Amino acid sequence: MIAQDDESDRPRSLTLTSRVIDDIAVIAVDGLLDATTREEFAEFLSQAGPALVLDLAGVTFMDSRALGLIVHRWQTSLSSGGRFALIGVDYARARVIWITGLADRLPLYDSLEEALAALA
Repeated sequence: MIAQDDESDRPRSLTLTSRVIDDIAVIAVDGLLDATTREEFAEFLSQAGPALVLDLAGVTFMDSRALGLIVHRWQTSLSSGGRFALIGVDYARARVIWITGLADRLPLYDSLEEALAALA
């Protein structure tokens, strides 16, 4: 099912969903993470609790501004004693993570199960 804008029949460029597993928020991102969706993404991230798994498997493109939001959330989590993990990160769609060298620093996991175990 494709989420639709209220004002048109065009597919939305970003869909964000959230669920909680063992007191850890799991946010799934589907679509574009760029200048057009930055505010929506920032607002959604700000509502997550101190423990967060961000699932980027559905990302079709990510720019450096979106990466900046992710890094800010990661740093905020670390400084406040929270927990943070990324899953579903694909080079072809989130190339900016590798270009910046952050792929070696961010907490990347292959699966939700691995991320949840690491954050437990």
